[in-house]
Amino acid sequence: MKLLIDRIRAEGRNLGKGILKIDSILNHQIDAGLMMEMGQEMARRFSGIAIDRILTVEISGIAPALMTGLALGVPVVYARKTKPITMAGPVFLETAPSHTKGGEVNLLVSAEFLPPHENILVIDDFLATGQTLLALARIVASANSNLAGVGVVVEKSFEGGRAILKAAGYVDLPVHALAVITNMDDGKIVVAE
Repeated sequence: MKLLIDRIRAEGRNLGKGILKIDSILNHQIDAGLMMEMGQEMARRFSGIAIDRILTVEISGIAPALMTGLALGVPVVYARKTKPITMAGPVFLETAPSHTKGGEVNLLVSAEFLPPHENILVIDDFLATGQTLLALARIVASANSNLAGVGVVVEKSFEGGRAILKAAGYVDLPVHALAVITNMDDGKIVVAE
């Protein structure tokens, strides 16, 4: 997606250790117009697949998931990292390592909002090592639903997440990234065309 790629080139910052700062676009400030275009592009890419619901992770996954849900006309559910007192009843719980938080994070989804036998599209901000997406895939499986596809705003292909998803058995799973970063060595941000 050219507009996103141009913004990453202009505003993205390489913080080292594979961390890409795009806070002016997504992770702190949200460009609502760009986010709407990203949601429409995700909807276009997954238009041939039956989708009942979108699943994401708080907080940075919510905006692209919400815009995709709006474009597809489906509800959006987000995995919470802490359990509020309002989350009663059965809960799906997985853990995933967080590159930016420097440790494991919990991912909790109320079973009330992830019913069985649905086609679930996962939308998130990044695909790096694939561990967060695998945790979401396990939640979808625990709900007895079908993982229909994965869409991310940015894929850092040099971290091997796509290969990890395939190695975990998701060989034919449609995975779409709106921008792909191929290298972040020596302070660079190399974006695939």
